[in-house]
Amino acid sequence: MMNMAQARPLADARKSPVQKAPAPRPARSISPQVVDIGVQVAVVVVLAGIWEFGARFGALNPFLLPPLSMVLVRIWEDLIAGTVPVDLGLTLYRALTGFAIGAVIGIPVGILMARSAVVRWFFDPLVSIGFPMPKIAFLPIFILWFDIYDTSKIIMVAFSCFFPIVAATYAGCSSLDKWPIWSARCFGAKERELLWEVYLPMAMPQILTGLQVALPVGMITTIVTEMLMGGRGVGGAMIMAGRFADSVGVFAGIVQIILLGFVVVKSVELIRRRILIWHPESRR
Repeated sequence: MMNMAQARPLADARKSPVQKAPAPRPARSISPQVVDIGVQVAVVVVLAGIWEFGARFGALNPFLLPPLSMVLVRIWEDLIAGTVPVDLGLTLYRALTGFAIGAVIGIPVGILMARSAVVRWFFDPLVSIGFPMPKIAFLPIFILWFDIYDTSKIIMVAFSCFFPIVAATYAGCSSLDKWPIWSARCFGAKERELLWEVYLPMAMPQILTGLQVALPVGMITTIVTEMLMGGRGVGGAMIMAGRFADSVGVFAGIVQIILLGFVVVKSVELIRRRILIWHPESRR
């Protein structure tokens, strides 16, 4: 039989906990968002390099496509002279003012179309006809009705933004799940409470999508109206440079439009995430 001296180590071994090897730390993976941003930056850098070196070394006609460095120098000179802030400010003011007017009118119309058969009967043919139609064709009419200054430009932008906002709002409000609405009515919710606490929160993602679609449309409309009507603004400066065969000035306006559009679109995306912080899409 086993003596006490031999049994004690075995008993101690049974009592002592099993020493597990430390688990290896998982390797840090790069976030997909960081990868996407890196790829986008790399694409922009490659295209900018092709533009610069292609124009510098004669692969591209420097008059038709001036080097990027010359364009950036022109933007810096205009920035120092004060013309860039004025032009960008006027363009942004016209675009955002017209966009706001279109949203203030379009969202209620879309909600009423979804909730009232009479309103839908009246507006549905107008939206169906006006949505695919090129709105810029109405610019001569707006010039005759209003003026050749900011009023007609802003109304033209509001008119262009109105239709996508109405369509998105109507689609969002007419496709809501009926169970939350019925449940709210069973608990005694009034129509105003249904609107603010049920309809708008549930339709908000699609309404914001319509606003995100309408804002670039408003920016494009603003640039086109400035080109056609002249005056201060990025579009007016570009058309004036084109009349004097100033290709550097034209491309300087294009770069300004790209930067302005990028800032505006990304700002709207941040606002959307902030508003829909409660929505599952924010968690994704």
